[in-house]
Amino acid sequence: MVFQERVKMSDVARTAGVSVATVSKVVNGRYGVAQATVERVQQVIHELGYEASLGAQSLRSHRTNVLGILVAEFEPFSTELLKGASREVAGSGYQLLAYSSGDGEGAAIGWERRSLARLSGTLIDGAVIVTPTVVETKHGFHVVAVDPHTGPSGLPTVDSDNFAGAVLATDYLLSLGHRRIAHISGRPDLESARLREAGFRKAMADAGLTVDERLVRVGGFRTESAASTAAELLALPDRPTAIFAGNDLSAISTVDVARGLGLGVPDDLSVIGFDNIPESALVDPPLTTIRQPLQRMGAESLRLLIDLIAGVERDTHIRLPTELVVRASCRPLR
Repeated sequence: MVFQERVKMSDVARTAGVSVATVSKVVNGRYGVAQATVERVQQVIHELGYEASLGAQSLRSHRTNVLGILVAEFEPFSTELLKGASREVAGSGYQLLAYSSGDGEGAAIGWERRSLARLSGTLIDGAVIVTPTVVETKHGFHVVAVDPHTGPSGLPTVDSDNFAGAVLATDYLLSLGHRRIAHISGRPDLESARLREAGFRKAMADAGLTVDERLVRVGGFRTESAASTAAELLALPDRPTAIFAGNDLSAISTVDVARGLGLGVPDDLSVIGFDNIPESALVDPPLTTIRQPLQRMGAESLRLLIDLIAGVERDTHIRLPTELVVRASCRPLR
């Protein structure tokens, strides 16, 4: 497929038989053009596929009517958020730009600061940043953080009830008779990971159990690092009978590691995840997990950003509920 060169305002003017100044007035909604001419120019714009340059539009009006969603990488968590945001933007008058930092592993500290510097002022009017490594309050325009950093921040945020979800996950394993439960924690710099570990510890304490610190290890929310952590846990002389993984990717990786060691899930090891990404229902066995409403989180973050730009006074910290989704990766301890 060959794409034509960008259609210019002069192309529209020539095709419509009017001046460039007239096309400019129509594009920018200014007065002084007869209605019949407006309609003819708009028809030509539609036929030629003309779009004003975002940079030029920003210079003229200081607005682009484009909102950004900034992610370190496009993985299942951020993809689900994007689905919700894309539905929410419909009919809002804004367009949506999904932007990845291009840092590969997504672990480079400050990726969102660099991304905002590239995009703010000329391409987007505001941004949703997903699982940032750092949070700063001085960006010069509105920013909403999803699954925010653990550091101090005055930024508007959207997240789920990670603490309650972790308690649910741990209580479920306890109800199945498991006592030697391991936790593969998430990214240490994220509030969600801290809260999930805190919820795990609270549930264990409420059950009168002391956490074996050898069974709490960092997996970083990533497939590769979680795999090595799971292998370490399952190599212990007194290995855990159940593992609560910090997210579904870590849980799926744990199931793969267990299978590679000749352990059956759930016959020899129960595994529970967190997120309920679509992949969790498709693995073998289907993963028991904690559902956080990812698409709703994406929609809520975009709606919050739009309201902030419009000057709407509202709650700027949104926490959504989590719930247990029982599938086939856990069983009662025999």
